[in-house]
Amino acid sequence: MENKPLILITNDDGINAPGLRKLISIVKHLGDIIVIASEHSMSGMAHAVTIQNPLRVKCITNEPNYREYLTTGTPVDNVKLGKHKLAGRLPDLVLSGINHGSNAAINIIYSGTMGAVLEATIDGVPAIGFSLDDFSQSADFNEVDNYVLSITKKVLADGLPDGVCLNVNFPKRSDDHYKGIKVCRQADARWVEEFEERQDPHGRTYYWLAGRFENGDGRPDTDQKALDNNYVTVVPSHTDFTSHDNVNKLDFNLK
Repeated sequence: MENKPLILITNDDGINAPGLRKLISIVKHLGDIIVIASEHSMSGMAHAVTIQNPLRVKCITNEPNYREYLTTGTPVDNVKLGKHKLAGRLPDLVLSGINHGSNAAINIIYSGTMGAVLEATIDGVPAIGFSLDDFSQSADFNEVDNYVLSITKKVLADGLPDGVCLNVNFPKRSDDHYKGIKVCRQADARWVEEFEERQDPHGRTYYWLAGRFENGDGRPDTDQKALDNNYVTVVPSHTDFTSHDNVNKLDFNLK
């Protein structure tokens, strides 16, 4: 069919991740679909790109209105490959996820899921990242369908403001249904890192990153607060890291 939107789908958990499969199943009927995902997990890759090694690409599904590609690249690589090589034209929408694990608060900085979304935004393509606050491979995605569908259809119909993408997070499933959607600010929370010192079988020391997530942000309108209260959160995000309030406050002119 002509005039069907072209939707590029990727993730950072790998081509076989249940969250990716769930996302595809929800939106597959909305347009021409091209899936470009990595062979292995790329969690924590943020906006990394591959520049030291060749990018390998294999088409694993080629059907009318639906293609899948397996790559050796990062999520950002996959969006770039889609935009410039594999899709044939600029996508109308980029979707990333559904990630296994929250990307609320400071997690967006490290997220390969959101790295892909921000990459799309650079070229003016509307983009949405979906994440579930459950790292398990057996995470329960059963309540996300209507939310994913309604948010995706609205963005397809209305677009997004220039330079803006959406960071959508779902609470971990419980016995209670989600209370609805809240558009929020990003919480001022952080990871407190700990490096576990270990030894391999040859007696050589190595380190394993661990830690805990701390949210000291008591404001009522943050994504983390809403997630904790069983709301689906939507945070409008962008690539501009400028602290605009401080542009005219800092002065480095020599006296």
